[in-house]
Amino acid sequence: MYGIDLHNNKDRYFTIGDNKRQKFAFLPFKRQITVNKVSPVNLELEKFKSEQLNEAEISLHLTDKQENELSSLLYDHRGAFASDKEPLGAIIGHEVDIILNIERPYPPLLRRPAYPASPKSREALETHIKELLDLGVIRKVGHNEEVEITTPVIVAWHNGKSRMVGDFRALNTYTVPDRYPIPKIQISLTQISQAVYIATMDALKGFHQNVVTPRARKYLRIIVHCGVYEYLRMPFGIKNAP
Repeated sequence: MYGIDLHNNKDRYFTIGDNKRQKFAFLPFKRQITVNKVSPVNLELEKFKSEQLNEAEISLHLTDKQENELSSLLYDHRGAFASDKEPLGAIIGHEVDIILNIERPYPPLLRRPAYPASPKSREALETHIKELLDLGVIRKVGHNEEVEITTPVIVAWHNGKSRMVGDFRALNTYTVPDRYPIPKIQISLTQISQAVYIATMDALKGFHQNVVTPRARKYLRIIVHCGVYEYLRMPFGIKNAP
């Protein structure tokens, strides 16, 4: 490695080594930086990217500008993303309703007892019930409330994991079907044919983001060994579920 010896003297100029003929000086460098010239940093956006977009798979083919535009777009709609404070959202403007084709008194088929369950399945049921209560998906029916329809639940096991499913076959038998035309796939594909970006997102607990109308909640009461619970959000297995 080589170095250069700079010598300063009283005349405020520098020389390299002992060569007094080669003189030079450093020009004064002044740079003014104002707050307006500094690019603003959106701390909330950066926090959103680090906490809620850390698991998102963003294409590596996007430029930095495109990625920033995408992050800003997602940030503008951050209310649609789950968080620790609000883990479950709700679809606004489309409540799930149930209309029965029979009148009261309801047949005994709609008032069924809880299915027998093993100690292992009971423990799993209690875990699922607590989770749904904490999320506001169900509520416990009081002892002084009139209960006319109860649906038993089953616990399905797969690879050591449990899933609670209501046996709504009897209720579905007496439910008026909700018929409406479904858009054709070709039409939907044509509508997005000019799209610049295509993204896929999965709704967290998608069924439970559908709110049940107050009048229909009494039809969606499940019975387990620890009591009767009423669905406030749409459960799995009911007729007319999207």
